[in-house]
Amino acid sequence: MRSEVWGAGRVGYKISPDFSMFGMSDSDPVRTCSHLAGEWGGRGIKRLLLSRPDRAGGPRAGRLLCCSASASPLGSLPHATPTIDMTKLSVECRPPLSIQQRRRAVARGILAFLLCVCCALAGPAVAHAQESSIRDILSFLVINQAVPTADVIKDREAADATRDTIARALLVELAALPLAAAPSAFTYRFNPALGTLDRLAQSFGPFFIDRAVTAGRGQISFGVTYRHATFTSLDGRELRTGTLVTIANQFRDEPQAFDVETLTLRAATRTITVSGNVGVTDWLDVGAAVPMVRFDISGERVNTYRGSTVVQARAIATANGLADIALRAKAQIAGEAVSGMAMGLEVRLPTGDPANLSGAGRTAIKGSVIGSLGRGPLELHVNGSLVGGGVSQEWGGGAALAIAATPRLTFSAESLIRRVEQLAPIADVVAPHPLMVGVDTIRLLPSGSHGTTVAAVAGIRWNPARTWLVNGHVVWAVNDRGLRARPVPTLSVDYSFTR
Repeated sequence: MRSEVWGAGRVGYKISPDFSMFGMSDSDPVRTCSHLAGEWGGRGIKRLLLSRPDRAGGPRAGRLLCCSASASPLGSLPHATPTIDMTKLSVECRPPLSIQQRRRAVARGILAFLLCVCCALAGPAVAHAQESSIRDILSFLVINQAVPTADVIKDREAADATRDTIARALLVELAALPLAAAPSAFTYRFNPALGTLDRLAQSFGPFFIDRAVTAGRGQISFGVTYRHATFTSLDGRELRTGTLVTIANQFRDEPQAFDVETLTLRAATRTITVSGNVGVTDWLDVGAAVPMVRFDISGERVNTYRGSTVVQARAIATANGLADIALRAKAQIAGEAVSGMAMGLEVRLPTGDPANLSGAGRTAIKGSVIGSLGRGPLELHVNGSLVGGGVSQEWGGGAALAIAATPRLTFSAESLIRRVEQLAPIADVVAPHPLMVGVDTIRLLPSGSHGTTVAAVAGIRWNPARTWLVNGHVVWAVNDRGLRARPVPTLSVDYSFTR
């Protein structure tokens, strides 16, 4: 016996005396359970686990209860779920939760999620810089000429084009930034043989790459995520060093430009996202994500005319507000346990402000195909997606490897690829000055039809207690396309209401 190896004090026994299946059941579960408790008590076994199915709500798992194996008779199981005081060995009966009680518990979970959303939305949604928007600040930095110089007549069209190019790149990256997957790390299914809920996946899954398995019917989870990004370059051009040339004028018979304007731009975002997920059935999940963004921007533009340097514009601004809300659904269409295939749908509502670069200004719809393969503690997930509407059409893909180092600790490594139509590479375009003969104007304009970004993600998920998860991951850009940030740290906390 295992008790001879491990010791009786470290061995437990689990039974479900009130469980029936395929017409088979115990005619006298109280007597059977009492007899087993006495027999195991005589052998020194001190723990007996009782699993009771839910008669009122269908074949759902009941509460697992621990009692002494040397207990007295347990009472009528069909009417009450017993627990036993380990010290007094007296019988204490507790009725099972009713359907109404379970509904109230689910309602409390939903109310907790809504409370988090309301707290997130309570902050101001304004831009502070003489009540100007972020786009206005960019216009001021690129176009304003505060100090008269010996400069040639400004090419306003070139300045407008440069401003629009920079603003478009910022908007594509900020308004269409991929959100982390739904907080459904704990996945359960009912085991009819044992009458219990079994956890399907050993790992807690990746961060951005979705997995095919769903949370399970009645499972509710929510999460809060904090992300801080500091942007350093735009298509390989440094933003913070004062070397980004926005406009230059050059005589065609001279080797170098005589009039150059350079821009220093410091941009950073802090994003708090409140998200939730509900298992409608064992194969269908629905959820939502509500991001709140704080965008800080500052910079200056310097004009250099034949060696003479003058600061033409300097500005700082902060914008706080709601970004585009995402509504999600995922349906598992094939497979068992962790391995399988699923279809995903995400709709981003135009709740953000395009003027402050926090929203696309129109609805975006994303469809995705999800494939997963799991073997023990290892999981491999692959996603492919297509986005229509919003800031730009795009398609994306990615893969993730999740490893359950322990039952409470998961490591994840991911790669993300996005092909965005409105993220064309930025290039210096030369065109004749509209008013000055023999002078060419150099300005920043998009060249080509699309841009592709590649990012890598590495992180860890830790389960400190019950169904709480503390998560941390870092995202870093692999190539220079688009708006590039320093390695972006992200922290999040998730909680699941298990039934």
